[in-house]
Amino acid sequence: MFQVPMPADPLPGSMDYRAEIAHLVGEALKSADGDRYAVAAAMSRLTGHDVSKYMLDAWSSEARDSYNMPFYQAPVLESACNTLILSSWLAEKRGGRLLVGKDALAAELAKLERAKEQAAKQIRELKRLMGDIE
Repeated sequence: MFQVPMPADPLPGSMDYRAEIAHLVGEALKSADGDRYAVAAAMSRLTGHDVSKYMLDAWSSEARDSYNMPFYQAPVLESACNTLILSSWLAEKRGGRLLVGKDALAAELAKLERAKEQAAKQIRELKRLMGDIE
């Protein structure tokens, strides 16, 4: 019914994600409220270091595989573009799923509810073994 998320197989040469990252950066930039100049300005303000439109163009070009976005810029780009595309991609590659905000709280609540049910079941079984419950 559900497919269990699994991390990518660590096969030699299988994890060259440069083109995929460039594509995701391009998708993030497309989803931004402003143009690439606005995103570059926002990233520069957030980091205190110059980020230019040229850098964004290079990071989003699949042909410029030697100029991928540095990992430390991923959360900055996501903040500037109001997206979680890179974080979600990374979680999926590692066999997980990104939950944020109310989704994260709902998952934690479900986990605690399951633990509560399991504890109640164990308590009933112990009481039964002790003869406290008919």
